[in-house]
Amino acid sequence: MSDTMHAIAVHPLEAGSVHLRDIPKPSLDGSFDGHGVLVDIIRVGVDGTDREIADGEYGEPPPGDDFLVIGHESLGRVREVGPQVDATIKPASLVVATVRRPGDSLLDKIGMQDMSPDDTYREHGINRLHGFLTEAYVDDARFLVPIPEPLEPVAVLLEPLSVAEKGIRQAFEIQRRVKIWQPQRGAVMGAGTIGLMAALVMRLRGLDVTVYSRREPPYRNSELVEQLGGRYVSTKALDIGQLAQQHGPFDLMLDATGYSPLSFGAIGALAKNGVLVLASVTGGDRTTELPTDHLNQRMVLGNQVVVGTVNAHRDDFVQGVEDLLRAEASHPGWLGSLLTTRIDGLGGFAEMLDRLEHDDEAIKVYVEVAKGA
Repeated sequence: MSDTMHAIAVHPLEAGSVHLRDIPKPSLDGSFDGHGVLVDIIRVGVDGTDREIADGEYGEPPPGDDFLVIGHESLGRVREVGPQVDATIKPASLVVATVRRPGDSLLDKIGMQDMSPDDTYREHGINRLHGFLTEAYVDDARFLVPIPEPLEPVAVLLEPLSVAEKGIRQAFEIQRRVKIWQPQRGAVMGAGTIGLMAALVMRLRGLDVTVYSRREPPYRNSELVEQLGGRYVSTKALDIGQLAQQHGPFDLMLDATGYSPLSFGAIGALAKNGVLVLASVTGGDRTTELPTDHLNQRMVLGNQVVVGTVNAHRDDFVQGVEDLLRAEASHPGWLGSLLTTRIDGLGGFAEMLDRLEHDDEAIKVYVEVAKGA
């Protein structure tokens, strides 16, 4: 029996270096002081982060390696557990691994690594830790989230859902200062995977939701918004001011576009005591003109908040499991509709990259590493 397994990897900061390689199979032997868990990968979602790493824009290998296994959106099945792992995780159960791991700051040490001030962070498949586009991994049980068996077909969506969960949770945390903040109208900028996840979370919390994105309807994403009971508006139909007049102003807004002029221009559509959550990482050096005096006045007189969010806490994954269950009950089949583009096996990495780059109809591209059943 071979002591190696396949993985999709890159040489970080080297464009076009994605390749299939053999890496050592993981072993549970005494790992994590008895809290280790050996997990077989079922499937892994991929997104713009993986494409950008493949393009050589960022990424760092683990110390001692010159390669990085990519992929941070995992679903796996437990093969074996260490002697100190409690009964919430057991052989044959499903798990999703969180992505960011503790560094050196005080926040990291108290389990808030998603808020770490460290300049050098540790994220599976992104920075200093190998990812999940492989056949198996060993991890500390405290970073694994148990998944109910009925969610197996859609649980690979949990990691992107956790990003939306965190952004919206942070808005509510901030507005505890208001004592009775009860947002009624929400807006999501962007209709990709994160945008759709944010629309779902807002709808599950009872908000009237508008999704604002570039493409004109009807198309798959706009129809998915409408299936949730939300509305979809194209940027070609209304500018942000007109959007606020017709459907706002908005108590809670989340930007998932990666288009900074819209990200900051959205301040003008916020209601008093409103919160704008910026969840997209914008690249490049784009500049734009904004009515800064007007926006400053709105923010000051309206007690408005603009907050950035990145990654997610384990609590957001746990809340995401609950919301996946609620979504499956209230909108059967909706989550599965997001899984548009299946890649069979790790050997399909070239097709995976091509779909990420060129398939405008894809919502979620994922690699089926092994069958879940």
